[in-house]
Amino acid sequence: MPERRSVLVVGAGDATGGAIARRFAREGYVAVVTRRELASLDGLLAQIRADGGEAVGFGSDARDEDQAVALFDQIEREVAPLEAVIFNIGANVNFPIRETTARVYRKVWEMAAFAGFLAGREAAKAMVPRGRGTIIFTGATASIRGREGFSAFSGAKFALRALAQSMARELGPQGVHVAHTIIDGAIDTEWIAKNFPQRHALKDQDGILNPEHIADAYWMLHSQPRDAWTHELDLRPWIEKMA
Repeated sequence: MPERRSVLVVGAGDATGGAIARRFAREGYVAVVTRRELASLDGLLAQIRADGGEAVGFGSDARDEDQAVALFDQIEREVAPLEAVIFNIGANVNFPIRETTARVYRKVWEMAAFAGFLAGREAAKAMVPRGRGTIIFTGATASIRGREGFSAFSGAKFALRALAQSMARELGPQGVHVAHTIIDGAIDTEWIAKNFPQRHALKDQDGILNPEHIADAYWMLHSQPRDAWTHELDLRPWIEKMA
């Protein structure tokens, strides 16, 4: 019998996070998925199981240290060793700087940066003793370029990118692959379709990112031989302009 392995997707939404979980499940991994509300994972869990995969869901606040520690301990103890951890929380908000409250800024930082630290730290604790594993942080255009109205989001994403760089330098020599992706463009989601119909119409021209194709890229990162690891991967539709 092959050894049971698991992947944890922190922030497994209906688009990118869900696609990543399904992709790893097709490769035989137990897909462990989390959101703050367990009920919001029902559709994803049912889909993975209907496709013949194995999936486990947890309702967990990724910003809470005690919950993060307990989550990783339970997965390692009751599900299967973690071979990959994907941190996929977005927290994209748009506020002019004069209207950005301390509460908004702090909440976005907690969601997109501090929660990433907690997930990365706990993943490292599990993986380093085994000398293997993959940790991938989902970034955005805001990870490398601050725009007007996105001070909170950019600040958090810059911090997450720095975390990924630091962890890669520390954990790579210990056998753990740390990668950071920059998702530079609109993703094919219901939210984009509703709020940006003109942009979503570009789907027929491959002008927005397909979550399934993003998931393929994540699987590729996880599958790379360690003599040629990619640290940062920029994913952008062919018609998206580089700034």
